[in-house]
Amino acid sequence: MLLTRASEYALLSLDVIRNSKNPIGAGQLASELSIPKSFLAKILQSLAKQGILVSHKGAHGGFILAKGIDEISVHEIIFAAEGKAPTVFDCTQYTESCPNGSIGTCAISPFLSNFQTRIDDFLHNLTLGDIL
Repeated sequence: MLLTRASEYALLSLDVIRNSKNPIGAGQLASELSIPKSFLAKILQSLAKQGILVSHKGAHGGFILAKGIDEISVHEIIFAAEGKAPTVFDCTQYTESCPNGSIGTCAISPFLSNFQTRIDDFLHNLTLGDIL
């Protein structure tokens, strides 16, 4: 589970928001991106809760970026959109994620752990500015 539609929609929304001079609402974003409004609204609220977006209320309300695109890591976007850290495999270095509970005796566990660590480092260092 590295990227689901939630992550994809978050990234697409952030691209539109960064190019908007004014706050942009969930309805307008949903219409522009052809995304279900209720699903997108939840994603946008999660992004706001994680400090990626700022939500403005009122008739001219909507969302704006909380910080510059070079200050927002792709890891934090995925974490906000998915509600959990991005993982490449169901079986990771996280013991609670191991499907058979044998993280300490699994022959490929060291490889998977190393691979996940590299992906984590990459996503932490990759910014929204790098991909847009």
